[in-house]
Amino acid sequence: MEIKNYTSDMARQVTDVFYESVHGIDSSIYSDAQKNAWAQLPRQYDSWVMRLMFKQPYVAMVGEQMVGFIELDPGGHIDCMYTLPDFQRQGIGSALYEHLLEEAVKKRMKRLYVEASFVARPFFEGKGFNLVEENKVEREGEIITNFTMERHLQEL
Repeated sequence: MEIKNYTSDMARQVTDVFYESVHGIDSSIYSDAQKNAWAQLPRQYDSWVMRLMFKQPYVAMVGEQMVGFIELDPGGHIDCMYTLPDFQRQGIGSALYEHLLEEAVKKRMKRLYVEASFVARPFFEGKGFNLVEENKVEREGEIITNFTMERHLQEL
């Protein structure tokens, strides 16, 4: 596995990782209606091309296949972190996070924060993030629960 900087020719792959990750979540955690509101079908490739021009994620590649990505906004916000379902629990997310953490330290960021899903919350807790608050987000008439979490980086 290799971590790379995003390039514009990767937009379709990033979009596919997002959709497959969201729609791969067990329906006992988020309902099909919630997943459809979160990642509307058909896939919105054009809007992701525009979004990614600004976000510039770090991507995880296994050979020619993108298996995950993570985004770091200038203020320390981790806006997205997704791994393909078949590659979860294999260290991809941890490798992406460690790469992001190195970049955050280089940029002298004091704090990282994320709105973590039910699925991602234990991952971020394991990386030293603390719960700030539970959120109820409305999308397309569906309420989706996530958790604002933060990690202060002064100790690094």
